[in-house]
Amino acid sequence: MDSVLSSTLLLTLLMGIGLLFFLRAASKDRTTVVEVNSSRPPLEVLEGLNQWLLQRGWQTIAGDPEQQLLRFEGQVEASVPLAVLLSVLGASGATALGLVLRQLLPALSYWPLLLALLGPLAGRIYLIRARRLETLELRLLPQQGFVPTTLKLRAHRDELIALERSLGRSLNLHSDGRLLSSPL
Repeated sequence: MDSVLSSTLLLTLLMGIGLLFFLRAASKDRTTVVEVNSSRPPLEVLEGLNQWLLQRGWQTIAGDPEQQLLRFEGQVEASVPLAVLLSVLGASGATALGLVLRQLLPALSYWPLLLALLGPLAGRIYLIRARRLETLELRLLPQQGFVPTTLKLRAHRDELIALERSLGRSLNLHSDGRLLSSPL
């Protein structure tokens, strides 16, 4: 019986470690740099990007005409449903750990079950770490061959994917395709 409880304790601790790694990965910085080309004139592409970013809540914070650089800033909100899910998972994992500890150390009575109260802490940690201020940099590169507009974009990977999916056809934007094909 003791080996069963020990292995259950080990598996429960591994589940807790997995939750910690998930929390860390969910709020990890995924800033990416990508070059985007368009057959449209630069002013048309820049105006389209500017309008799209403003509609999504981004604000222009800086511009440097000499470097042909624009910077936008936006507040990224955390996913509330994901925070609730993480709270539930944290509470159930802490309850499982409390049950195992209660079986291993019966002298503790039901006190280990109070670990379940730590469950919502997982969701709270996610909400705090995932909510942050993001920056999007847009640099107009010199004309390359027959391509009139080449931009270098630096932003969160998810924002770049949304940009390519939303404006790809209307502004004839295309990159090397790595953003849309990679699993992460």
